[in-house]
Amino acid sequence: MPGDLRKVSLLAIVLLVLLRVSIGWHLLYEGLWKLSTQHTSTPWTAEGYLKNATGPLRPTFRKMTGDPNDLKWLDYAGMSNKFKDWQTRFVSHYNLDESQAEAFKQLMDGPETFEVALKELPSGLDLEKISGINREAISFEPDEGLLVVSGKLHLLPTERDRLIAAATKISEADKSAKRSCDQFISAVNRAYKVSSKLSFNEQLTAVMEQDTDRVGVVLQGEESSEKPLVVKVGDVEYYHQLTKRFDANYAKASTQFEWDHIDKMWKEVQDLRRKLVGPVQSLEKEMHTEAERLLTPEQLSKGPVPEPLSPVGQINWRTMWGLTVFGLLLILGLFTRASALGGAALLTLFYLAMPPWPGVQEIPSIEHNLIVNKVFVEMLALLAIAALPSGKWFGLDAVISALFRLRKKTDNARQAGVRP
Repeated sequence: MPGDLRKVSLLAIVLLVLLRVSIGWHLLYEGLWKLSTQHTSTPWTAEGYLKNATGPLRPTFRKMTGDPNDLKWLDYAGMSNKFKDWQTRFVSHYNLDESQAEAFKQLMDGPETFEVALKELPSGLDLEKISGINREAISFEPDEGLLVVSGKLHLLPTERDRLIAAATKISEADKSAKRSCDQFISAVNRAYKVSSKLSFNEQLTAVMEQDTDRVGVVLQGEESSEKPLVVKVGDVEYYHQLTKRFDANYAKASTQFEWDHIDKMWKEVQDLRRKLVGPVQSLEKEMHTEAERLLTPEQLSKGPVPEPLSPVGQINWRTMWGLTVFGLLLILGLFTRASALGGAALLTLFYLAMPPWPGVQEIPSIEHNLIVNKVFVEMLALLAIAALPSGKWFGLDAVISALFRLRKKTDNARQAGVRP
């Protein structure tokens, strides 16, 4: 301590300790805040920061997310498996009872049939003889008095219209049949309404597989042709092509004109990504919300279904706990040099993900930086702290150092045969 005071003034020591504690508080609060959001509807994630990385290391940081272009949200097979996996984990996590499990199954897969009360069919109406009607989609059970619609096929709008048209025709030809025809038409409308609600797995199929704007229109070519004839390229395929073209142009960009073109192209990529990914993400969120409505307060107290730790999830936890631990150690002055180096390493990664270097895409901000920004300054400050014994000036390092000195003095005294 005396030697330190001869080298550094008391005011400098006080200011350096305050600098260490201030940076520690900044890191600690950032880490704690990020951790506090993890059980909210909008948990913090580094995903957006990494996906929007710039500079020479952009590909490296983007690959750290595991899915830089959100392609997993465009893969129907992958999303279908994800929904089914979540369904299994949901049942296990909340230990659903029999009635809850059945309600949840219908929510995810839909019922086997949709049934509407109907005493009888109008005289002269034969469902199997109405053209344009799938015989497996709708049937009448006279013994139970039910009009039954298949839970897998549902009732299409065209089928509903044909059924109503057939009953209307009978009603107009035979006035005595008007009442039974009206009852039939009412039952058909009710059946169409209840069967029109798709389960979440069916909605996923409809969004990702049956939307022609999304998947395009493909016709099989001639028998001699091995490749199908593409009539219309879907948005998903165009998105794949657009991201590849963007990456190629980004790697070659160097002038401001080229960066302006890159910015415009990136906006197009992001707009298309939101258009394609947004509906799937919204469907997943709605699925979680609807499923949670089946739970009791005691079940809800268990918290959300734990998600498998993804590559970006691992980065999130390392970042949050790194900020928290390094910040706390800096405030306490414990293992000060190691924690300052750890904090500096973390900030170096933040800096390299979006470096304000010449010839690198400029990040939209109210600030204008060249080489040096706030992250860079804080990183250098931590390196300076690591080079100084500030923890021994004021912190737990001083206590540990004193204990070691006392132990060494005691050991030396024992070796010399002197009572300490």
